[in-house]
Order: sequence, then structure tokens, then C-alpha cells
Amino acid sequence: MKIKNCMKFFLVFFVVFQLSGCASIVSKSDYPVSFNSTPNEAIITVTDLEGKELYKGTTPTQVTLKSGNGFFKGAKYNVKLEKEGCEPQTMVLEKRLDGWYWGNILFGGLVGILIVDPATGAMWKLPEEMKATLTEKTTALVVGQDSMKMALLDDVPESVQSKMVKIQ
Repeated sequence: MKIKNCMKFFLVFFVVFQLSGCASIVSKSDYPVSFNSTPNEAIITVTDLEGKELYKGTTPTQVTLKSGNGFFKGAKYNVKLEKEGCEPQTMVLEKRLDGWYWGNILFGGLVGILIVDPATGAMWKLPEEMKATLTEKTTALVVGQDSMKMALLDDVPESVQSKMVKIQ
């Protein structure tokens, strides 16, 4: 009787084990992504590829995003950073294949490779962090070897404005 119960246990364990994907067990399908900018306190907007706004806030921040976007499809996001006095910057946040997905060869079987991990999005992962350096807004006039930069007075830092001399 004990051998029969033992065999049932191992059979149930084997079936459950084969119906799960390796990346789904070890990894995840939602990732916290940190966003940092220089200078800080830039307005950040994260949208999906269809333009739907998923998050809007200021840097530094952390946003939890899904790594999958459908069966066998990884997620891709547009990230826009804006700050007064700086040029806006747009970046693309893209998935990459999770190394644990290949663990299905040993542990998850075909069900993990072809169904579970692709359906849950666990076959993909997102980067932990994205950084951006925003550049100052300037207009440049270049004549020969010389150049002159112009900026709106509102875009000039107050510490520099106090040193400026008005020309008539």
C-alpha cells in the first residue's frame, strides 16, 4: 500500500512539474524598472507602443512593467523625459529573452517552452534601470570656426543671470 501511495505522489509531482514553465517558476513577468536622469526631477512619461500612457511622474522613480505583450511577444515601451531648460529625450525600453527560459529543456519540458512561459510573458525580462542625461536647450550660430550660443532668458539658470550684462 505504501508503494502505491508513493507512486501516486511522484506521478502527481511529475505531472505538476511538467505543466509549469521554468521561467514562470524561477523568474517573473512583472519587473520594477528604475528611471534616473541628470538633472533629477525630469518629467517622465512611459507609454506602450499604442501610445497609451502607463505612467507619468518625476525622476528618480521606479515603475513596475510587464515583460510580455501577448503570446510569444515581448513588451516594448517608449520613455520620454522632459525638463524645463533641457532638450526632451525619448528612449525605448525593450525586453530581452530571460535565460531561465532555456531551463525548460531540463525542467519545464515542451509545455513550458511552447505554452506556459510564452503565455505568461515569463520568457522575457526587462532591464533593472534606465539612465538619461538631458542636455541644455541652446541655439547655436556657427560662422566659420567661431560659434555663438543663444538661449532664451527663461532657459538661463538664475546663477548665470545675475552675472549677465545688458547690452544696448
